Amino acid sequence: MKATILHNPRCGTSRQTLTLLNEAGVDVTIVEYLKTPPSADELRRLYAKAGIPPRDGLRKTEAGAAQLLEADDATVLAAMIADPILIQRPLVETDKGVVLARPPEAVRGIL
Repeated sequence: MKATILHNPRCGTSRQTLTLLNEAGVDVTIVEYLKTPPSADELRRLYAKAGIPPRDGLRKTEAGAAQLLEADDATVLAAMIADPILIQRPLVETDKGVVLARPPEAVRGIL
């Protein structure tokens, strides 16, 4: 099985999710989204596949996130692209779907 993870190596939850993927024998493509941010179209696709609106993918503890909680999808996505730290991680995609792996064990649902 193959998976792609939007990953921040400084994030414990992201590291735990990556460990679970590796332990499951998954061939993982790691995208350090702070260095290589996804496009708005890619984020839109991932959130749609996960069945969540972009605002549910906001890292709400970051400065600037609170003002986006009532914003439309396009505004939220534009803010995430402008400042990728606003993207909640880890976001994992496999052939079985996409999940925002919070908690990390949520990734098991798409393995």
